[in-house]
Amino acid sequence: MRKTIPQEVSQSQTLSFWTQNNPRNLAFLCPASRLPHQLPQPTPASPRTVSSIHRTYQYFPSFIHSQGRWIEDHGVIHNMMFNTETLSKYSFKTTQNKTEWWDNGVLPLWITAQRQGRKTASFHYPGGGARYQGEAVQRSLVESYTHPNGNETEWRQNIDIVMNWFTKEDFDFVTLYYGEPDSVGHLYGPDTEKRRAMIQQIDRTIGYLLQAIGRHSLTEHLNVIITSDHGMTTMKKKPNITEILLSNYISFKDLVQFDIVDYGGFGMLLPKLGQEEAVYQALKNAHPHLNVYKKEEFPERFHFAKHERVLPIVMYADSGYSISGRFILYFNKGDHGFDNVYMDMKTIFRAFGPDFKKNHLAEPFDSIHIYPLMCKLLGVTPEPHNGSLAVTQEMLVDTYDPHTGAEMKRASALQNTAIGLTVVTGVLVVLFVAGVTFTVFCRKKT
Repeated sequence: MRKTIPQEVSQSQTLSFWTQNNPRNLAFLCPASRLPHQLPQPTPASPRTVSSIHRTYQYFPSFIHSQGRWIEDHGVIHNMMFNTETLSKYSFKTTQNKTEWWDNGVLPLWITAQRQGRKTASFHYPGGGARYQGEAVQRSLVESYTHPNGNETEWRQNIDIVMNWFTKEDFDFVTLYYGEPDSVGHLYGPDTEKRRAMIQQIDRTIGYLLQAIGRHSLTEHLNVIITSDHGMTTMKKKPNITEILLSNYISFKDLVQFDIVDYGGFGMLLPKLGQEEAVYQALKNAHPHLNVYKKEEFPERFHFAKHERVLPIVMYADSGYSISGRFILYFNKGDHGFDNVYMDMKTIFRAFGPDFKKNHLAEPFDSIHIYPLMCKLLGVTPEPHNGSLAVTQEMLVDTYDPHTGAEMKRASALQNTAIGLTVVTGVLVVLFVAGVTFTVFCRKKT
């Protein structure tokens, strides 16, 4: 497997006072949670900010959160898993327990943390069912292919299960994944009553999460990060537009050996031997809303094209346009997978807990920086990654100097209590010694 040198490897982060006292950490992911609708005000979790995603498909941004590596490093490049040698394609849900699709030489945080003595679990989180370098996460629940996404009662039950993992089984880090509002957004579109109702359901669930944290006496012991993997936009359809149909411009039978299209606004082609230039020339100016590149010329800012799984011809559509191959097969009313410069592709980041500042509004940042933040909260030394703790450290009660690697602690309530008890104990000891000395002196004098 090709090794890529990360753009930045953050300094090792030492255990601080609060990590030595077993804080718990929950990462809560709701896919397709975009700005500005998510979450409706007032919402209990803060801070609020935009988390930019690179290529805005679902499963590889989720993997960025857990590994802190660009797509071209972690190798999960599409929601559709595929093999160009066997010409086979697999829906991501059918590969959840198949290690070969997920273990690409980069460790997710579950494995890194448990190798450093933490107890970790994955609840329906992408990649949680696979093994990495032969090692599985200590506990993993994987959703089935037909698992329904929007059952609010089940959502609450899942929260109760996770709270028990923290309080009764001493887990340190859990990732929890819900499949909404992604499914509803695809089916009905992002600007619909159906999706707004789902947003309200998510908000109620977060309220339930806060209540559950209180019931389990975890308010001062649990850090929670609520985020997403991408946004969602309304798809453009006939008769308002001319849809992108690749068979209008190329012959799949004559020129294409394998394709990943019919999946929204992003696609890849493997031309037949000797036909790459012909395919590229035929498509590069074929449609005013289609952007076509040779793999080696794909924009570097996406951090996508250097992985060996990426096919020779890579393309993406402008916001709202889908890319179809031989026929118009894609009928979603809402979608993602577009350039992350569009605001509809931006998403949310909210966090609360004893180690986060209260009522703090952070500057927008890229999702690659969530990984070193979670490592900091867990008190573990991260694997090589592309993020930087300097981007997110302003959110924390403890601050971090990225130049020296030194931590400048703002004493927590627990620290203040310990310091206070130490001072009081010291004063009492001094008074006791003074009293004993005075008594002995008086007796000798008598």
